[in-house]
Amino acid sequence: PSFARRRGSARRAAMSGPPTRRTRQLLLRAPTDDDVEPLFAIQGDAEAMRYTYCAPDRAATAAFLRAHAARFAEDGFAPWTAVLAAEERVVGWGGLNRDPKEPHWGIEVAYFVGKADWGRGLAGEIVAAALRHAFEDLGLPAVGAFARPQNAASVRVLTRAGFARVGYVEVLERDRFVIEASAWLRR
Repeated sequence: PSFARRRGSARRAAMSGPPTRRTRQLLLRAPTDDDVEPLFAIQGDAEAMRYTYCAPDRAATAAFLRAHAARFAEDGFAPWTAVLAAEERVVGWGGLNRDPKEPHWGIEVAYFVGKADWGRGLAGEIVAAALRHAFEDLGLPAVGAFARPQNAASVRVLTRAGFARVGYVEVLERDRFVIEASAWLRR
Protein backbone atom coordinates (compact mmCIF):
# COMPACT_ATOMS: atom_id res chain seq x y z
CA PRO A 1 0.00 0.00 0.00
CA SER A 2 1.04 3.54 -0.66
CA PHE A 3 2.04 6.09 1.95
CA ALA A 4 -1.11 8.18 1.38
CA ARG A 5 -3.47 5.19 1.42
CA ARG A 6 -2.13 4.14 4.79
CA ARG A 7 -2.77 7.64 6.08
CA GLY A 8 -6.03 8.17 4.20
CA SER A 9 -6.84 10.32 1.22
CA ALA A 10 -4.71 13.33 0.37
CA ARG A 11 -7.60 15.53 1.49
CA ARG A 12 -7.85 13.78 4.84
CA ALA A 13 -4.06 13.88 5.25
CA ALA A 14 -4.11 17.64 4.84
CA MET A 15 -6.76 17.93 7.56
CA SER A 16 -5.12 15.45 9.94
CA GLY A 17 -1.48 16.39 9.44
CA PRO A 18 0.61 19.37 10.44
CA PRO A 19 -0.70 22.76 9.31
CA THR A 20 0.84 24.13 6.14
CA ARG A 21 3.28 26.99 6.75
CA ARG A 22 5.18 29.44 4.54
CA THR A 23 8.62 30.75 5.37
CA ARG A 24 10.76 33.13 3.36
CA GLN A 25 11.85 30.35 0.98
CA LEU A 26 9.80 27.29 1.88
CA LEU A 27 6.35 25.82 1.75
CA LEU A 28 6.09 23.38 4.67
CA ARG A 29 3.29 20.83 4.22
CA ALA A 30 2.21 17.34 5.23
CA PRO A 31 4.11 14.58 3.40
CA THR A 32 2.41 12.78 0.52
CA ASP A 33 3.15 9.70 -1.62
CA ASP A 34 4.84 11.92 -4.20
CA ASP A 35 7.45 12.93 -1.62
CA VAL A 36 8.92 9.45 -1.15
CA GLU A 37 11.14 9.60 -4.24
CA PRO A 38 12.68 13.07 -3.68
CA LEU A 39 13.02 12.49 0.07
CA PHE A 40 14.70 9.11 -0.53
CA ALA A 41 17.16 10.89 -2.87
CA ILE A 42 18.19 12.91 0.20
CA GLN A 43 17.69 10.34 2.98
CA GLY A 44 19.45 7.63 0.97
CA ASP A 45 22.55 9.77 0.41
CA ALA A 46 25.13 8.45 2.88
CA GLU A 47 27.19 11.65 2.79
CA ALA A 48 24.19 13.95 3.35
CA MET A 49 22.90 11.76 6.18
CA ARG A 50 26.24 10.87 7.77
CA TYR A 51 25.14 12.19 11.18
CA THR A 52 21.70 10.59 11.26
CA TYR A 53 19.49 7.85 9.81
CA CYS A 54 20.32 6.93 6.20
CA ALA A 55 17.53 5.02 4.46
CA PRO A 56 18.69 1.87 2.67
CA ASP A 57 15.86 2.01 0.09
CA ARG A 58 12.65 3.78 -0.95
CA ALA A 59 10.53 1.47 1.17
CA ALA A 60 12.48 2.53 4.26
CA THR A 61 11.88 6.22 3.47
CA ALA A 62 8.15 5.52 2.97
CA ALA A 63 8.05 3.66 6.30
CA PHE A 64 9.93 6.52 8.00
CA LEU A 65 7.41 9.05 6.67
CA ARG A 66 4.44 6.86 7.67
CA ALA A 67 5.77 6.33 11.19
CA HIS A 68 6.30 10.04 11.80
CA ALA A 69 2.96 11.01 10.22
CA ALA A 70 1.13 8.43 12.34
CA ARG A 71 2.24 10.22 15.51
CA PHE A 72 0.06 13.21 14.54
CA ALA A 73 -3.08 11.47 15.85
CA GLU A 74 -1.46 11.02 19.27
CA ASP A 75 0.68 14.15 19.54
CA GLY A 76 -1.15 16.77 17.46
CA PHE A 77 2.01 17.58 15.50
CA ALA A 78 4.25 15.90 12.93
CA PRO A 79 7.07 16.94 10.58
CA TRP A 80 6.56 18.61 7.22
CA THR A 81 7.92 18.05 3.74
CA ALA A 82 9.95 21.16 2.88
CA VAL A 83 9.32 22.47 -0.64
CA LEU A 84 11.40 25.28 -2.12
CA ALA A 85 8.46 27.52 -3.00
CA ALA A 86 10.04 29.35 -5.95
CA GLU A 87 10.83 26.06 -7.72
CA GLU A 88 8.08 23.84 -6.28
CA ARG A 89 10.84 21.31 -5.50
CA VAL A 90 11.11 19.05 -2.45
CA VAL A 91 14.33 19.97 -0.64
CA GLY A 92 13.93 18.33 2.77
CA TRP A 93 11.84 17.26 5.70
CA GLY A 94 11.47 18.36 9.29
CA GLY A 95 9.55 19.88 12.13
CA LEU A 96 8.15 18.90 15.50
CA ASN A 97 8.00 15.22 16.35
CA ARG A 98 8.37 12.46 18.86
CA ASP A 99 10.62 9.72 17.54
CA PRO A 100 8.19 6.91 16.62
CA LYS A 101 10.68 4.28 17.80
CA GLU A 102 11.71 6.10 20.99
CA PRO A 103 9.01 8.59 21.98
CA HIS A 104 10.36 8.73 25.54
CA TRP A 105 12.98 11.24 24.35
CA GLY A 106 10.14 13.75 24.19
CA ILE A 107 9.14 16.49 21.81
CA GLU A 108 11.93 17.47 19.50
CA VAL A 109 12.65 19.27 16.28
CA ALA A 110 14.38 17.25 13.58
CA TYR A 111 15.21 18.00 9.95
CA PHE A 112 17.23 17.09 6.90
CA VAL A 113 17.95 19.07 3.74
CA GLY A 114 19.48 17.86 0.47
CA LYS A 115 23.16 18.62 -0.14
CA ALA A 116 22.36 20.74 -3.20
CA ASP A 117 20.52 23.15 -0.91
CA TRP A 118 22.93 23.33 2.03
CA GLY A 119 24.06 26.81 3.02
CA ARG A 120 20.79 28.54 2.03
CA GLY A 121 19.33 28.78 5.54
CA LEU A 122 16.60 26.22 4.87
CA ALA A 123 17.21 24.15 8.01
CA GLY A 124 16.98 27.36 10.04
CA GLU A 125 13.64 28.16 8.41
CA ILE A 126 12.29 24.69 9.24
CA VAL A 127 13.42 25.02 12.86
CA ALA A 128 12.00 28.55 13.22
CA ALA A 129 8.62 27.46 11.81
CA ALA A 130 8.58 24.42 14.11
CA LEU A 131 9.29 26.57 17.17
CA ARG A 132 6.63 29.09 16.19
CA HIS A 133 4.15 26.24 15.85
CA ALA A 134 5.27 24.69 19.16
CA PHE A 135 5.07 27.83 21.25
CA GLU A 136 2.47 30.03 19.55
CA ASP A 137 -0.01 27.43 18.25
CA LEU A 138 0.41 24.48 20.60
CA GLY A 139 1.54 26.24 23.79
CA LEU A 140 4.27 23.68 24.47
CA PRO A 141 6.56 24.48 27.42
CA ALA A 142 9.81 23.35 25.73
CA VAL A 143 11.23 21.62 22.66
CA GLY A 144 14.34 19.47 22.46
CA ALA A 145 16.75 18.57 19.68
CA PHE A 146 19.70 16.24 19.21
CA ALA A 147 22.85 16.72 17.15
CA ARG A 148 26.14 14.90 16.93
CA PRO A 149 28.88 17.19 18.28
CA GLN A 150 30.83 16.95 15.00
CA ASN A 151 27.78 18.16 13.02
CA ALA A 152 28.79 21.81 13.24
CA ALA A 153 26.12 22.96 10.78
CA SER A 154 23.25 21.52 12.83
CA VAL A 155 24.73 22.75 16.10
CA ARG A 156 24.89 26.23 14.53
CA VAL A 157 21.26 26.01 13.30
CA LEU A 158 20.07 25.03 16.78
CA THR A 159 22.06 27.62 18.71
CA ARG A 160 21.04 30.41 16.31
CA ALA A 161 17.41 29.41 16.93
CA GLY A 162 17.98 29.82 20.68
CA PHE A 163 18.54 26.24 21.79
CA ALA A 164 20.96 25.64 24.66
CA ARG A 165 23.11 22.53 24.91
CA VAL A 166 22.12 20.69 28.09
CA GLY A 167 24.31 17.60 27.89
CA TYR A 168 25.59 14.62 25.98
CA VAL A 169 23.44 11.49 25.61
CA GLU A 170 25.89 8.60 25.45
CA VAL A 171 23.42 6.02 24.11
CA LEU A 172 22.52 8.33 21.20
CA GLU A 173 26.06 9.67 20.70
CA ARG A 174 24.49 13.11 20.46
CA ASP A 175 24.34 16.38 22.31
CA ARG A 176 20.90 17.24 23.66
CA PHE A 177 19.60 20.76 23.17
CA VAL A 178 16.53 22.41 24.70
CA ILE A 179 14.69 25.67 24.22
CA GLU A 180 11.99 26.70 26.65
CA ALA A 181 8.96 28.70 25.55
CA SER A 182 9.86 31.53 27.93
CA ALA A 183 13.33 31.87 26.33
CA TRP A 184 11.88 31.73 22.82
CA LEU A 185 9.23 34.34 23.61
CA ARG A 186 11.96 36.73 24.89
CA ARG A 187 13.86 36.58 21.58
